[in-house]
Amino acid sequence: MHRGVYAFGRKRVSRHGDWMAAVLACGEDAVLSHRSAAALWGLTRARRPVDVSAPRGRGRKGIDVHEGGICGADRTERAGIPVTTVARTLFDLSEVVDQQQLERAFEEADRLGLLTLRALDEVCARGEGRHALRPVRRLIEEARAPTMTRSALEDRFARLCREYAFDPAVNVRVLGHEVDACWPTERLVVELDGFAFHRHRAAFERDRARDAGMVADGYRVVRITHRRLVREPAEVAKQLRRLLNASKRGRAGD
Repeated sequence: MHRGVYAFGRKRVSRHGDWMAAVLACGEDAVLSHRSAAALWGLTRARRPVDVSAPRGRGRKGIDVHEGGICGADRTERAGIPVTTVARTLFDLSEVVDQQQLERAFEEADRLGLLTLRALDEVCARGEGRHALRPVRRLIEEARAPTMTRSALEDRFARLCREYAFDPAVNVRVLGHEVDACWPTERLVVELDGFAFHRHRAAFERDRARDAGMVADGYRVVRITHRRLVREPAEVAKQLRRLLNASKRGRAGD
C-alpha cells in the first residue's frame, strides 16, 4: 500500500485500513489528524488524500503529511488507529477548513458527546501562536455564553416583530397545539428553538412529528433558532417577509 506497508490476506482494504496504512507509512509517533481524524471521529465525511501528522514530514502518494510532533495529551486511539484527540482534531481542523465547516464539526462533536470545553482550552494553551487560536476560541466563547431562556427568546423575537412591523398572534393554539407565533390568515407558524429546549431526542422527535402534521394540513412551519435571532435578525426578517408576501399573492390568485 505504501513503502514497507502491506495489506495481507484480503482483496480490498477498508477506509479504516487506508487510514492505518497511512499512519504506519509515516513512521513512529505518526497519528491520523486534521480532516481524516475528523472523519474517523464521525465529525465530517472522509476525504483523500489522508491527513497524517508526524515529527518529520515527507510527502507520500495519497498522504498529506503535516510536520510536527503531537504531545501525549493530544494523542489517543480509535478503532486501533493512532489519532489526535477530538479537541486537538478540531484545533487542527480550523486551519484547513472554513469557519462554517469548523462550526459543523464542533456541533457534531458536541452532539455525539465527544467534546469538553476544558480539553479544548488545554489544547489552545499548548498552541500559542497558531492560526487556529482565534476561530477555536470564538467557538469556546459562544459555547460558554449564557443560554437564552424561553422568555428571553420570545422577547427577542417580539422585538424583531415590532422593528419590522410584523403582527403575529403569539402563544396560540393551532390544530390542538400551542405554537410560539402564527399568522392565521397566511397559515404561517413560527417556532422558536433554543438548543437547551430541544436537545433531548424525544422532544426533537415530537416537534418534527407535530410540524409534519401542520404541513399536511396546509400550514408552513418555520423554526428560528436563538443563534439566528442573535446573529442575523435582518435575514430572518427578510425571509419571514417573503413568506408572508407569498401567502398574500397566493390568496389573491385564488
